[in-house]
Amino acid sequence: MAAFNKSSVLVLKRLPEMNTLEKIIKTLKNHARVEIIDHVVEKDIEFPLYGIVIGSEDRSAPTLALSGGVHGLERIGSEVVISYLSTISQSLEWDETLYERLKTSRLVFMPIVNPVGMFLMRRSNGNHVDLMRNSPVVAEGDPPFLLGGQRISRKLPWYTGSVTKAEDMETEAKALHRFYHREVLSARISLSVDVHSGFGTIDQLWFPYAKSKRPPPHIAEIHALKNLFDRTYSNHFYKLEPQAYSTHGDLWDYLYDESLNQTNSGLYIPWTLELGSWLWIRKNPRQLFSSLGPFNPLKPHRLQRILRRHLTLFDFLHRALISPSAWTNLDSAHRKQHTSEAMDIWYAA
Repeated sequence: MAAFNKSSVLVLKRLPEMNTLEKIIKTLKNHARVEIIDHVVEKDIEFPLYGIVIGSEDRSAPTLALSGGVHGLERIGSEVVISYLSTISQSLEWDETLYERLKTSRLVFMPIVNPVGMFLMRRSNGNHVDLMRNSPVVAEGDPPFLLGGQRISRKLPWYTGSVTKAEDMETEAKALHRFYHREVLSARISLSVDVHSGFGTIDQLWFPYAKSKRPPPHIAEIHALKNLFDRTYSNHFYKLEPQAYSTHGDLWDYLYDESLNQTNSGLYIPWTLELGSWLWIRKNPRQLFSSLGPFNPLKPHRLQRILRRHLTLFDFLHRALISPSAWTNLDSAHRKQHTSEAMDIWYAA
């Protein structure tokens, strides 16, 4: 079996993000703890699943986790996460304020969750399983046909696989679950952002649940964090809301529910950043003739803009974790107010 290596012209051509990631890992030197969580194999090529932790060695410290590339066609997700990792790597060489922040907090990265899907240029992994629908979570009600996850055939999109327990999950999903369980859910307060694309014309930040139309238990904190973001960056371009459609098997619902059921668990809220790729298509309709076009900005100037425009969001979330009082220390009156306002804007019939 041939391991992934930089001499493989085919891999470099189809998966340049892995080459970029490994170069950044070298620049991190002793600033980061890097591990290969697992491997996945396709066409006798072994692809590593990298996990990276920067900052405090105390796993209970406030933690921001970023992931991308769950869907192989949406490679812009990996590129956004890798771009932020590169910024952190370079900043650690000179930014004393960042260095001080990371003494008491942590940044966790899993930049390429589905390397085989990216290599093959398809949404699913090597087993034709949609990793975003590959957990034991069963949605309430009736999710959209096929789109909400299906077990009819792996030849159809959105195939969940035959998963009824954690052990049935795909290698990539199990690796993410294991890594986040150890490095993120152990924190007394943590947020995660999983970057996707391909829905709508604006960038949306979705919070739990994908399995239900009910609000999650931390709806008051979610609304308070939204208000803090709105006040701090009054001209931001994100739409914060529950997921637009329900699905079976959502990985983040699974991790969120596990955090709720853990004894002495901290506060954990997962977010999905859904980049509005329909706008890129509207500006450049020829993208529809490319397999990657519906999900990625193909114009170089547009790609550069996307890679830099989310740095403010990630920096805000990191700082909000280090200074959480404004959105987590809610007395009963403020909790009731935030819950009421959240219900009005997000769940009113």
